[in-house]
Amino acid sequence: MTDLNPNDRQQKLIDSKQGIHVVDAGAGTGKTFTVTRRYAEIVDRDNVEPEDVLLVTFTTNAATEMKDRIVTHCDYGMRELSDAPIQTFHSLCRDILMEHGFKTPTLLGIDDRITGSTRVIEDENVEKAQFREFIRRFSDDHPEHNDFFRAVEEPVELLGLLNQLAAKGVFPTVDDWYRNGERYLDGDFEVFEEVFDELNQPRNNGSKQSTLRSKLGRYGDDKCYVSDAPDKEEIRGGWGEKQVPPEVAEIVFDEQREDLKNFVHDVYHEYLEFALSRNYLNFGFLQLFAFVLLCDNHQLRDEVAFEYVMIDEFQDSSEIQFKLSLLLADTNNICVVGDWKQSIYSFQYAAVENITEFESRLDRFVDELNEDHKRVSWATGSITEIKLVENYRSTQAILDFSEHSLVTPAASNDDVNEAVVQDRITSLSSNASHENSHIEAIQHEDEHQTVLTKIQDIVGNEAYQVEEDGELRLPEYGDIAVLTRTRDFGRELLSVAEEYGLPMTYEGGIELFRSDPAKLLLAWLRILESDSKRGWAVVLEEAGYTLDEIKHVLDTKEYPDSMQTFESDLQSLETVGGVAQRVFSQYDYDGAYADVLLTTIQSVHSETISTRGDLIRFIERGIEDGSVHEVHASAGMNSVTVQTIHAVKGLEHSIVVLANMNARRFPPSSGNNNAIIFDDPIGLRQRKVYDDNGYPHIHDNWRTDVLRKCLPRGYDEERRLLYVAMTRAETHLVFTAGETPNTFIEELPVNLEELEPDVHEDRISETEQTHLQISVPTPEGPVGHSPHTLMNDDVFEDVDNANGNVNMNVNGNGNMNGRGMTFGTQTHEFAERYILEGDVDPSNDDERHIQSFVDSLDGKLRVEEDVYLPLTVDGKQINISGIVDLVHIRHNTVEIIDFKTDLGQHAEDEYQKQLSVYYHVLNEWFPDREVTTQIFYTYQRRCVDIDPLPLSTLAKLVSDVQEKK
Repeated sequence: MTDLNPNDRQQKLIDSKQGIHVVDAGAGTGKTFTVTRRYAEIVDRDNVEPEDVLLVTFTTNAATEMKDRIVTHCDYGMRELSDAPIQTFHSLCRDILMEHGFKTPTLLGIDDRITGSTRVIEDENVEKAQFREFIRRFSDDHPEHNDFFRAVEEPVELLGLLNQLAAKGVFPTVDDWYRNGERYLDGDFEVFEEVFDELNQPRNNGSKQSTLRSKLGRYGDDKCYVSDAPDKEEIRGGWGEKQVPPEVAEIVFDEQREDLKNFVHDVYHEYLEFALSRNYLNFGFLQLFAFVLLCDNHQLRDEVAFEYVMIDEFQDSSEIQFKLSLLLADTNNICVVGDWKQSIYSFQYAAVENITEFESRLDRFVDELNEDHKRVSWATGSITEIKLVENYRSTQAILDFSEHSLVTPAASNDDVNEAVVQDRITSLSSNASHENSHIEAIQHEDEHQTVLTKIQDIVGNEAYQVEEDGELRLPEYGDIAVLTRTRDFGRELLSVAEEYGLPMTYEGGIELFRSDPAKLLLAWLRILESDSKRGWAVVLEEAGYTLDEIKHVLDTKEYPDSMQTFESDLQSLETVGGVAQRVFSQYDYDGAYADVLLTTIQSVHSETISTRGDLIRFIERGIEDGSVHEVHASAGMNSVTVQTIHAVKGLEHSIVVLANMNARRFPPSSGNNNAIIFDDPIGLRQRKVYDDNGYPHIHDNWRTDVLRKCLPRGYDEERRLLYVAMTRAETHLVFTAGETPNTFIEELPVNLEELEPDVHEDRISETEQTHLQISVPTPEGPVGHSPHTLMNDDVFEDVDNANGNVNMNVNGNGNMNGRGMTFGTQTHEFAERYILEGDVDPSNDDERHIQSFVDSLDGKLRVEEDVYLPLTVDGKQINISGIVDLVHIRHNTVEIIDFKTDLGQHAEDEYQKQLSVYYHVLNEWFPDREVTTQIFYTYQRRCVDIDPLPLSTLAKLVSDVQEKK
C-alpha cells in the first residue's frame, strides 16, 4: 500500500493486542503492512522481547520482507531481529527438533535419532527416487501386502498419501496409530450421512431427481466391478424414483478396511525409519516429529511456548499447522490473518476450513489436544473478527467483477449455493485514483496468435492507460501479464512470441527432463548401458543425420569414429556427474539447464543407492511425468510476463490477460486417480482392488466410486483460483479462449467477442526478449559434501602402471582403475550380494578375492553403511555424507573396509581423505572400541591400513574446496 498511515480497520488490528483475532484480509488490503506494524508495536511494549512473539509466514522471502518492514517501525534493528522467530512453520519445526528433538523418533517406536546433520530434503524428484528405492525393499520384505501392490500401478503415489496423512496429523507408532489417529482413517459416517442426505434431496420442489441420483447415472460405465457388485438400479433406485435409497449410504460406507489400514501403517512407519536411516526428513515429517515432541514433552512445550502468536496467510495452513500453533501458544493472544477467497493450495494440503470454520475447529482441536493432558490451558471463548476492506491495488470495477468468480459455475453439472457464498463474501472498496477499466473477453481458434494480437493492440493504446504515481500513462509491454491455469499454454505462447520478436518472459515451472540437455544425457547413458539403438538414434539425429542415414548406421553398427572415441572417453569416467559434465561440455550446454540437471542428478545418485541404470529410469520417469522445476527468469526490459495463477499469488500487474479459458483446461479434466485415497469424511479407501476369486484381475471398487460421487468435485477451489487471477489486475482485465470456451467465461457477465489474429513483427529497440533461466535453490540446513569432493582428481588421470598408460577417474565408490565404471560397480555389487545373501558365485578373480577375504572375517558385518559427518567450517555447518563398503564389528574392535579395484596404489593419499571421514563417524558410534581403516585391493588381494586424518585437516580441505567454488 502506498499510504503510510493505517486506515481505521488496520489501526483497530494494530491496537488490538490481547485475545484471539481472526482477520479477513482481502486481496490488496495491506495485510503485510498491518501485520508488521502490529508486531512492531507489540515488541516495543514493556516486558516483551522479540523471542516472546512468534510470527509465522509461508515463505522464507515473506519472512525476510516482514523483518525489513518491522525494523522501520520499532526500536530493534535487523541484527537484533535476525534470530527472532519470524519464520515458516518448516524452519520453526526444524529449529525445535535440532535443539530438542534428538530422541523424538523413539516416541513413535523408531530406534533412530534426529541430529544436527539430519538433512531436509526439498527436491520432490530426489525424494521420489529415495521412496522408490524404499518401496522396492519394502515389497520384497512384506509378501503379505502383495495384493495391494498389484492394485497400485505406480507405488510412488503412496508417498503423496503419507504426506497427506502427515498434514492431517495422522502418524503411525510401531504397533498402532499415534493419539488415536485411526479414527480419521475410518472416516465419520454421521458427517458423511449429512452430506449424502443433502445431496440426495429432490430438486424443483420434488419434481426433479436429486443431484446425487443424477451423478450416479453413469454408475458402472467404463468400470470393471467384482461380480457381486450391485447393479445400477439397486444403487440409484427404481424407475421414476427421485432419490437414491437412503440405505445406500450405510452400504457404501461400511467396508472392511483393516488390511488396507495395516498396509498403509506398515509403509508409513517403515518409510519414516528408512528416511531417518538415510539421515533426511521432508517438510511434512519435520512437522510430524515437532508435533509429537510438543505433545509428549510437557516441560519442553512450556519452555518454548510464545506469549503472542501471529500467523500470516492462514488460509494456506494445514490441520497439523493449526494444531502446532495451539501447542506453541502460551496464552490466547493468537492472531490469524488470511483470505478464504485466496485458498488455492489444497494440493499442498492447505485446509480452507481452518479459516472458514475457525471457531469450531479451534474448539475441536483444543479438545483433542487436551484429551489426556491439559496441553492448551487458556480459554477459547471470545473471538474478535476484523475485516480489512480498503483495497490499494485494483479499480472498483475490477473488484466488483471479481466477486462474480466466486459464484460462477465451473462446469455444466456444477451447482453453486450462491446465497451461502454471497453471505461469506466481504466486498472490497477501491482506493484507486482513476476508474478507467476495460474488462473484455475475446476468442479465436488460434488463441496464441489472438493473445499476441491483443497485447500489441494494448501497448501504446490510450484506451488502456495505466496509473503510475497517481497519473495515467500509455501502457507498455512490462505492464502486461498473461496468466494461465496450467503451464503448457504459457510455454507455447512464449515460443510463438519469439517468432515475432515480441518481448516476453516466462516465470513458473519448466519440465526440465524434457529439455535437449536431458535427452542427450539420457541417450549417452543408454549407449553406455548397451541400450544402443535408442541412444544412438538420438545422438545421430542431433548430429544432423537423416532418418535413412540413421537407419543404415544402426543396422551396420558403423558408428562415426569421433562418436566411438567419445563413447570410450565416457566409459573411462567413474562418476555419473563426470559423464554428465563431459556430455554437456561436448554439446556446449553450459547454462542453467545443465547446472540444474547436474545438481539434480548428482543429488539422486549421491543420496540414493542407485546404479547408472536406475538413473536412466529416473530421467525416463522425469520425461514421462513432466517433472517440474521452478523457473525464475529475470524480466527483460519492458517484457510481457507469463505465469501460472499459482505462481502469481501475492503479485500484481497493471493489465492481466487471463488466457486458455477453455474447457478441460480450466478447470483441468484430471482428478485424483490414485489406487488408494484419503478424504474427509470417508477416510481411507481403495479405488482399485486386486481380486483372485477364480479369475485374477484388478477391479474398480464400486463402493469408493459411489462415495466419491457424494464428495465435492473441487470446483470451489477452481473458483478461488479464478478470483486470485482477476484480483492480480490493477486496471484492465482481458479473458481469452480458443475453440471451446469454458463454463466460466460463458457464465461471467462479459461478452465473448471474436478477434481475428493479426500479429506483426515487433523489433522495438527498447524491448528485450529474455530467456528461461533456472535458479538452483540453496537448501536449508548444512551444506552437503561427499568425501570425493575433498579428493584431488589430478591423481586419477594418466597414471602409469604395470599394464600401461591408462586414464583413471574416481567412481561413485571411490575406485581408480583402468577397467571402467561398469567393472567397479559390478565388483561392489557382488561384494554387497555375497555379504548379504552368501549364495552368490564369483565371476572373476577380483570377486573370488572378495569372497575369500569376507569368509576370513569372524565378526558382525554391516554392508553399504551410510555415514554423515557434521563439521563447522568457516563458521558454517557442513555435512559430509558417504557410504562405507563394509564395517567389521568385533568385541573390542571395529574395522572400516573399503574395496578398491585399482590396478595400483597411486591414490592412497586421496583415499585417506575418504576413509578419514568414515573413521570419525564410526569412532563416535563405537567410543569403547578401537576403530581402524583399511583398503582391500581386490586386484592385488591385499589389505592396507590407512591412518585417519584429524578433523581439523578435514575442515581445512572443505574450506579449500569452497574457496575454489
